[in-house]
Amino acid sequence: MTDRVGVWIITVDVPPAIAQRCEKVLDGGERARAAAFLTGRDRQRFIVAHGALRIVVASELGTRPAALRWTLGPHGKPELAGLGLHTSLSHSGDLIAVATSAGRQVGVDIQHVDPGLDTAGLSGRFFPPDEFQYVAAGEDASVRADRFAHLWVRKEAVVKASGGRIWANLNVAVRERAVVTSAEPGQPHRVADVAAPCGFRCAVALTGAAPFVTKALNWPG
Repeated sequence: MTDRVGVWIITVDVPPAIAQRCEKVLDGGERARAAAFLTGRDRQRFIVAHGALRIVVASELGTRPAALRWTLGPHGKPELAGLGLHTSLSHSGDLIAVATSAGRQVGVDIQHVDPGLDTAGLSGRFFPPDEFQYVAAGEDASVRADRFAHLWVRKEAVVKASGGRIWANLNVAVRERAVVTSAEPGQPHRVADVAAPCGFRCAVALTGAAPFVTKALNWPG
């Protein structure tokens, strides 16, 4: 049976009632972290991201959002405690991505495409030579930024699925590859692009080389 990965792409700008619902389900630690943000926008992003994750996962499991607990792995990867479902969370700009998998460790990443970044310099420093050349060959800053973000989200998704460190894995080749072997820890992951709104790139990965099916879902419904 082919594994299924649920992926939700959510806007930060949810209606006020939804934002209040997200805040209500947070635990004490999440509330403290939200309160520490200096801007209302950053606070809103955190509240909606973590609240939506709780609400989505609780719906998948048939439990209360506030009852969910995550523990941190060696490199800070959150792991849902004791309920047999793997989760991943990412946010960038005005969008949030949530992913769930019942069978295997999952990682999701979403990135805003930023033409202001020195994408050729960054990819030259951290990416394999062929990926640097692919980014640098873009005809303008927008194309280079899109290519960089495309590769970055694939790398980040693999890192999140593996529970490793991003800097140890940036040199791992991901372009046009369905199966990627992470550098730390050294294990295979299947990675796939996820359709995202214009100006964003998104990818999801599962530990192991076996195929999976991605199901894009809407929240709030």
